[in-house]
Parts: sequence; structure tokens; C-alpha cells
Amino acid sequence: MMPPSPRVRVLVVDDHAMVRRGLATFLKAFEDLELAGEAASGQAALELCVQLQPDVVLMDMVMPDMDGPAVTRLIRSQSPSIQVIALTSFMEEILVQSALHAGAIGYLLKDVSADELAQAIRAAHAGRATLAPEAAQALVQAASQPPPPGLDLTERERAVLTLMVEGLNNTQIAAKLTVSPSTIKSHVSNILSKLGVASRTEAVTLALRSRLVD
Repeated sequence: MMPPSPRVRVLVVDDHAMVRRGLATFLKAFEDLELAGEAASGQAALELCVQLQPDVVLMDMVMPDMDGPAVTRLIRSQSPSIQVIALTSFMEEILVQSALHAGAIGYLLKDVSADELAQAIRAAHAGRATLAPEAAQALVQAASQPPPPGLDLTERERAVLTLMVEGLNNTQIAAKLTVSPSTIKSHVSNILSKLGVASRTEAVTLALRSRLVD
């Protein structure tokens, strides 16, 4: 007699307790799925992934301490064997793209049926992607439009741009970031080039209009 297949261990990550409880209850309805743990924040999710090594993570995309794509990127970096499914109420193109670029293997809405979610978890465990129709449509629409400005800015360039928005000059930014003014000058030049603008004023205006900085 063949031994039973090991169950797929699932970590639920959501800052709303009711959502976590609902997903935990859902998992009990399927013999091949198992609740590995629950996390109410991105940081807790990272710690539990190290401790529990779940097979699949159901990841909320919008959380107060760290957003879903950021957590997904860190999980995939530290534990490539763990698959992440974005499970969210939001279907904005930029959020879909961010989640998939971060390494999520699936993107589903929270109103997905229990059977569909179970199938997505099994597919993720097997290395197969699952996208909600709305997510696929968002990707098609995004592919037909020019990319929004600022997607290719590095983390340091974003930090420099943030300080530019605050009104600091190159010398002040250099002191704040403890680098040389010439380094900041190079960063500013790269920022203007990537944003397709000709001046600091235009860069700041675009950053505010497109919400490139907090």
C-alpha cells in the first residue's frame, strides 16, 4: 500500500485576524493541505518562513509595516524553495507587476472560491503559476502602455530623489547620505536621465505627481 502523499504546508500572511482565521478554516477542509502557521505582519512572515519552512505562502499585498511585494522578494531570496501566492483585494496593474517581479508564482483575489484557491496552492507547490483573470488582464493592459516613470530607479537613486523633493542641494544630500558631492551629482544625472527630464525642478514635479517618493 502506497504511503499517503505529504500535505502541502501553507503559511497565511495577513494583517487582518478575520482573514487569517478564515483561511485557516479553509485549509482544514482539504486533506492534502495543512496550516503551517499565521503571520500578522511582513516581519513576522520572514521569521516564520525561516523557522517553519512552509511549502507555500498566501501573502497579503497591502500591510502596514512592509508591503507584500517587499516581503515576497525577501522570502524568495532567503528561501527559494518557498512559493508565494499573492492573495489580495487589489488589482492595480503596478501591484500585480510588483508582486510577480518580486517572485510570486500566483496572484489571486480574496473572493476566489475555495476549490480554486486549493488548486492554486497545489499548482504553486508543483511550480506552476496561477493568475486571476483580472490579474492577467492587468498585465495585458500594462504591456500595451508605456511603463510608468521611475521603475528603473535604484534604491539609492530613490533616496536621493526623496531628498531632492525635500529641497536639499547636492552638498546637503551628500552630507545626509555620507558620500561625496560628486557621487550625488552622478546620481542626480542618472535620475534625470531615467525620468526623461531636463532639470531638478522637473524631476521633483514628476516625482510628486507620480508618487515616486513617500
